[in-house]
Amino acid sequence: MIVVFDAECLLCNGWVQFLLRNDRRGDIRFASIQGVNGMRLLDEVGLKTEGLDTLLVIQGNRRWQYSAAIFQVLHQLGWPWRLAWVAWLIPSVLRDAAYRFIARNRYWIFGRSETCILPPADFATRFLD
Repeated sequence: MIVVFDAECLLCNGWVQFLLRNDRRGDIRFASIQGVNGMRLLDEVGLKTEGLDTLLVIQGNRRWQYSAAIFQVLHQLGWPWRLAWVAWLIPSVLRDAAYRFIARNRYWIFGRSETCILPPADFATRFLD
């Protein structure tokens, strides 16, 4: 599984740190939208980095965005994180609207780093860029 994220977004970086701590098997890899591989992966699904309002999750030939991407990643982590699927009962139009609102305002709400944060040395091999 590859998570394509915004490395300048402090919320996104917090999410990546959470995943690094909780992915005990080390199955999740990461690509920043500011990197060559991240841009390529976004381009393959027709997404542009400018104005991007979603996390992209790729596993094999499958791609997920918005709240579905979050659920897939939490599912990958195993228990107890799989319990998040309970929120799937909320209609996707509402889940994704809330997701997009937070994503569009992520810099204003959570802040922005002027530089991409470097991965911890012991996890560097899990980052594609």
